[in-house]
Amino acid sequence: MERDLSEETRPEADERGGAQAQFLRLLLRDAPAVEYERPLVQARALGADPDRLADLEEAKVLALRVRTVLSDRRRRESELSALFETANDLAGMRDLDQVLRAIVDRARNLLGTDTAYLTLRDTAVEGGDTVMRVTSGSVSAKFQQLRLGPGEGLGGLVAQTALPYVTANYFADTRFEHTAAIDAGVLDEGLVAILGVPLQLNGRVIGVLFAANRRERPFSHAEVALLGSLATHASIAIDSANLLEGTRAALEELNEVNQRLTDHSGAVERAADAHDRLTDLVLRGGGVEEVEAAVSAVLGGAVTVYDASVHAERLAAPRLAEAVGASQSSGRAVRTGNGWVAAAVAGGEPLGAVVLEGVDLDPADQRILERAAMVIALLLVMRRSASEAENRVRGDLLDAVLDAPGRDPDTLRRRAERLGADLEAEHAVVVAEAPGAHPGRLRSAAMHLAETSGGLAGTRAGTTVLVLPGPRPAEVGRKAVAALAAAVNAEVTAGASGPTSGLASFAARFAEARRCLRTLVSLGRSGEVASPEDLGFLGLLLGGDRDVAGFVDSVLGPLIDYDRRRETALVETLRAYFACGGSMSRAKDDLHVHVNTVAQRLDRVGRLIGADWHEPGRALEIQLALRLHALLEGGLTEPEEPGSGLG
Repeated sequence: MERDLSEETRPEADERGGAQAQFLRLLLRDAPAVEYERPLVQARALGADPDRLADLEEAKVLALRVRTVLSDRRRRESELSALFETANDLAGMRDLDQVLRAIVDRARNLLGTDTAYLTLRDTAVEGGDTVMRVTSGSVSAKFQQLRLGPGEGLGGLVAQTALPYVTANYFADTRFEHTAAIDAGVLDEGLVAILGVPLQLNGRVIGVLFAANRRERPFSHAEVALLGSLATHASIAIDSANLLEGTRAALEELNEVNQRLTDHSGAVERAADAHDRLTDLVLRGGGVEEVEAAVSAVLGGAVTVYDASVHAERLAAPRLAEAVGASQSSGRAVRTGNGWVAAAVAGGEPLGAVVLEGVDLDPADQRILERAAMVIALLLVMRRSASEAENRVRGDLLDAVLDAPGRDPDTLRRRAERLGADLEAEHAVVVAEAPGAHPGRLRSAAMHLAETSGGLAGTRAGTTVLVLPGPRPAEVGRKAVAALAAAVNAEVTAGASGPTSGLASFAARFAEARRCLRTLVSLGRSGEVASPEDLGFLGLLLGGDRDVAGFVDSVLGPLIDYDRRRETALVETLRAYFACGGSMSRAKDDLHVHVNTVAQRLDRVGRLIGADWHEPGRALEIQLALRLHALLEGGLTEPEEPGSGLG
């Protein structure tokens, strides 16, 4: 029921996502507000249903809100930047007129007004008059020479009340006293809208900072506050030299705060970007490799993901193992060498690690790396579950191919096709063992090799069995053993046989490969790979269905029987004699007996199997039988055991 419900709601989600995408593209290119109506107009023209139009309307409203927020943010950032620029300018200026000029110019540019000017209290005259000190954008000499008494004009009112005042139309405003001189100067300058804020120092007004337009314009609360901030800077600049050092320290602190805000803003943006990327990857079914690329793109540096089931040797390196352990116990990313390490853990089980090299991380970026490790852990759990299920399927199919290929060949072929294997193509059968390897890692490595090459893998009679595409079994076997040995960090020995010729041939090739493996083990050639062709005359005898035991019994049977009944060592003595080149004196050293004992035993050999046993032709046959007897004693013909698939 849940699946049906998901399928029913998917089109609605897709349409909503499409609507959002249209407005996101408009936001991306900072389109004018009027363009946000276009998707609705187009949808209505195409006859969209009411739900679709409602979705578009909702998306439009949200997009316009976002646009407004972004616009306000850019404006606030610009204002904040201007304030800090002003602070920096003031910190480097010692001339009062230069400082005041910078304040006025900055006020005009930041508020976008036609003019800006500043008046200061005339300390030489009692009564609180203020005189014009600095202007920017002014064209009237009369205006630049104005003097304002207490309460006269907008500036006099600001100076008298120590409060900011704003008028959208100066000549129509009756809140302050109009004088002929002031009105004439304002009229000569052509000003209409004026904003004035007080300059205060130690609790008293020392002047007024203005921003004015030559047309009607309302000033917002934000603009009033901004101009007030600039006025504060002007007041600070006018303060005595004793406060200069304190002012510089305050400005430096402001710069530091600004840098922290900027860094924090960048960290927040990177975190949001990383969250969006990782979420999208998981929802799209992305893999570990894609997460590596995404984290590297967000944080920089080189990112490597280590899977505990594949990279156990690398994770066991002392420095990395220590860092992964520290990260796992603390739940945080850990610094190591020139990078960072975050453990990928699920349910307390270590699944691997994420290593970032070549970059330093602040706390916000460390959290991004930690979240990436959590995503990696999720993907590794999903991959492991899928791999275990496929392991069982591949192992069961291998058992069926080796045990009963004729029972239902068509079904076997279809099962193989679903796993990407073509059983009618030529394959090599590789039977391997690695006594020093961890069984789980060996199984995982074998399955990975089968998955990536379009083959099968399983375990039978305590050995690892691989069925891999290829016409040359020795070459396929060597590549497989190299891959397995690298994965388990242990010596791997394998027998190989092939190529196969249809389903019916797999069992025979398996038996032949297994005999080759037993031969290598019996000969003490651990860590090697061999096919029947690689074993010389032994391979000729081992290939197919040769009666090796019968041959050995026909040549050495009397000696073997005599040794068994009398508990003697005739076969061992004969083997040592030939191994020493027919020298009894050397053979007696290998056997640790007297030379006369060797002579007596060889005499007994001649009586049991014939006096011509040392003739060249007969001697070659006996040496071959001795070699095969040694292989048989090493387990070459031990009975086959039932198979069991990987997993």
